[in-house]
Amino acid sequence: MHLTAEEEKIYDGEQGWAYQTALKILVKLGDLFNAEKLIPIESSHVSGVSYKTLADAPIEFLEALAQTGAKAKIASTVNPSGLDYEGIMWSFLPRHVKEKQEKIVDLYKKMGIKPVLTCTPYYVSKPKQGSHLAWAESSAVVYANSVLGSWTNREGGPSALASALIGKTPNYGLHKSENRKPNVRIRVETELKSEAEYGALGIFLGKNLVDKTPVIEGLRYPRETDLKQLGAALASSGMTSVFYPCRRCPKKAEKLEKLAVDEQSLKKAFEDLSTCSGEPDMVFVGCPHCSLNEVRHVARLVQGRKVKENVRFWVCTSRHVKAKAAWHVQKIEAAGGKVVSDLCAVVTWLRELGVDTLMTSSAKTAFYAPTMNKVDVRFATLKQCVETACHR
Repeated sequence: MHLTAEEEKIYDGEQGWAYQTALKILVKLGDLFNAEKLIPIESSHVSGVSYKTLADAPIEFLEALAQTGAKAKIASTVNPSGLDYEGIMWSFLPRHVKEKQEKIVDLYKKMGIKPVLTCTPYYVSKPKQGSHLAWAESSAVVYANSVLGSWTNREGGPSALASALIGKTPNYGLHKSENRKPNVRIRVETELKSEAEYGALGIFLGKNLVDKTPVIEGLRYPRETDLKQLGAALASSGMTSVFYPCRRCPKKAEKLEKLAVDEQSLKKAFEDLSTCSGEPDMVFVGCPHCSLNEVRHVARLVQGRKVKENVRFWVCTSRHVKAKAAWHVQKIEAAGGKVVSDLCAVVTWLRELGVDTLMTSSAKTAFYAPTMNKVDVRFATLKQCVETACHR
C-alpha cells in the first residue's frame, strides 16, 4: 500500500509509538484487502466500550495508547458502555466492575474521543452526504451508508480507533463506488405496518443474503425509524452494510438475482425472534438508541398510564437526545418508566438486574439477547410493548 512521505514518518515512529501502532493497524488492514492508499475521513465511531463485552485485556492496550498523549485527529465518538452514569445499574454491580467501566471511558476521553456513549452518533452530529467515515457500530454503518449517503466499511473497534488517531482509513470496500452497487433484488410482497416488522425483514434478509447488497422494492412509505430498524437487524444476522430502499424496482436492477419476501416468510421471521411467551421482567425499547421523535412517540403511548409494579420499562437514548426531549422524558418517567442513557440492554448485566424475560420491539435486541444476556425474549411491536408494560 502506498504511503505518503508524512505517513512513512508516522510508520517509522517519528511521531511516537501510539501513532505508529495505529498506522500499522491500518496498513495491515489495507494490505489484507488490497487497498492502494489511505484516504481522509470525516469522523470515526469506536466500538468496544462496555466492560461486559470488552473485559480486561484490551484495557491495557488502551492505557498504553492514552499514556503517550496520543489524540484523535478527527471528530471521534464511542459506543454505549455497560453502565448508565445516572446510577440505575450501580447498586446491582460490584465495585470493581464500575471502576473498570469508568476507566475505559476515561481512557477514550484522554485520547480526545467524545464520550457520547451511543450507537446512534448521527443524532449527535450528522455526517455529510458522500463523506468517508470509519465507523465500527454495525447498525450505524448500515444507516450511514443506506440512509445518510455516507461511505464507511464495517470497522472493528481497533481499526476505528486507529483511524481516529490517524484521521484516515484504507481505501477499499464501501469506500469505492464499484463495491456499492446492488447485486440482488428483493421484492417485499406484503405491507409492513410497524418498525418491528421492518426489523423482522432485516433479520430474514441478513440470514439469506449474507453479504450481498440489495435493492429492496415494495417499501411504500418507510419512516426513518423503520429504515434504522431494518438496517440494524440486517447487520445483526448478516454482513450486509448497505441497502437501497425503493417503492418500485429501478430499471438497472431488473436483471439482478431475485428474492421474494411474502407474508408467511415475514410472519415466521417475526415469530422466530421470540424464545418464550411468558410475562416479561423488563420491557425495553431503544436499540439502536431512540431519536427525539421516537422518545416523543413513546411519551404519547404512555400518557395517562402507569407502568406495572413488577416490570421495568426502559427507553434507551443518548444524553444528547435525552436533553432535547426533556418534556417527553418527564412524561415517560411520570408513568413509571426510565429513560436511560450511556448504555444498551444488550451490553449490560441484565441477569444481575433480575431479568429472566425481556420484551422488546428491537429485532437486533431479540436476535442477540438470548446468547449475549442469557435471557428469554418476547419480540413485539412498540405498541404491544407499551400495552404489556403498563396498566390499562
